[in-house]
Amino acid sequence: MKKLLLKNARLVNEGQIREGDLLIDGLYISRIGSELSEPETEVLDLEGKYLLPGLIDDQVHFREPGLTHKGDIASESRAAIAGGITSFMEQPNTVPQTTTIEKLEEKFSIAAKNSYANYSFLFGGTNDNLEELKRLDKLSCSGVKLFLGSSTGNMLVDDQQVLEQIFRSTEMVISAHCEDEPTIRKNLAHYKELYGEDIPMDCHPKIRSSEACYLSSSRAIDLARETGARLHVFHLSTGRETALFRNDIPLSQKKITAEVCIHHLWFSEEDYREKGSLIKWNPAVKSATDREQLWDALLDDRIDVLATDHAPHTLEEKQNPYASAPSGGPLVQHVLPALMEKVREGKISLEKVVQKMCHNPAILFQLEKRGYLREGYFADLVVVDPNNPWTVSPDNILYKCGWSPFEGQRFGSQIVHTFVNGHLAYNQGSISPQRNARRLTFDR
Repeated sequence: MKKLLLKNARLVNEGQIREGDLLIDGLYISRIGSELSEPETEVLDLEGKYLLPGLIDDQVHFREPGLTHKGDIASESRAAIAGGITSFMEQPNTVPQTTTIEKLEEKFSIAAKNSYANYSFLFGGTNDNLEELKRLDKLSCSGVKLFLGSSTGNMLVDDQQVLEQIFRSTEMVISAHCEDEPTIRKNLAHYKELYGEDIPMDCHPKIRSSEACYLSSSRAIDLARETGARLHVFHLSTGRETALFRNDIPLSQKKITAEVCIHHLWFSEEDYREKGSLIKWNPAVKSATDREQLWDALLDDRIDVLATDHAPHTLEEKQNPYASAPSGGPLVQHVLPALMEKVREGKISLEKVVQKMCHNPAILFQLEKRGYLREGYFADLVVVDPNNPWTVSPDNILYKCGWSPFEGQRFGSQIVHTFVNGHLAYNQGSISPQRNARRLTFDR
């Protein structure tokens, strides 16, 4: 690979935005500075556009193997790089589920052939695979995923004794989907009694309620404290839960951390009227007050990571009645443009976006040489033009499922270049057929 000099960028890194240049040499960032020059090197003048580290998404569902009519590693990683995401961590609720070391390595084999972005996978804990989990090498994958409430693929772990043993049996990050299943079942029975099979979509946050979320997440946190486990609570959706997390120590010292997803920061229960099942996620999008409290916790560092929970389903599946319409939606292509709107509004700084989507996932999962603009680090880079409006429409949606909850949304900023390990993978609307993705490695 040739050297490439990126000139006149606004580099966003480690809490600062500064003018400068960056030299890519092969896979790596070679030099960062002002007025750099390099003989016989191609130059790309960024003309004052923002240069960010590649985004790291710690929670995606790319549906391969077994659910590839919804999406696959190739299609969704293409959409990811178009959205500035250069590394992803995929979830275990595929078919078959990623609950053995053999199935985990089969996923890595698929990604090695097909992924456009750097990749790792989470190993799924169940009620009956504790011995397999104990054999898992801490360098082999991102961590362990536990569903403490049922969702797509139903990998619910509801045996309390097994759950405690899992928490005591691994040094790896345990990422948890926290919703209390008995509460959800009770709520669902109530609304079925009221509406039969014709439950209105705006009942979703009442069925998968704030109480269900808080009960589960608070119990998981209590268990983590009791056992000393390293717990990361995925996709917070309620303001009440944010009080469970602390911001008085650095992330590197935290043993209990939290994530929020873009849909819980963008939508509220008022949007069910227009969007219906297109914004049906687990946990549910809740009130505007919850949304504001999630923003507050993100900004004051009680919430550590911002992600997507990208989870495509076909439009036909999503148009089913409430009880049979699956939860989840595609998001990797649009998370950064959506966040740039919030930057434009003054809701969040671009430096804070980079902290939550680049630096912090790298710290939390102990990734090697990713998540920062630093000399010697992999050249995973995103160039954003903050003054390049466009509208989300079917002809520019790259998800295999072909739809987006953001369809019709006008964004003021556009991703123009994405580099994966020094390779220009996405260039002004075009995706390179050459793949240069790598398996994520860890400094543990």
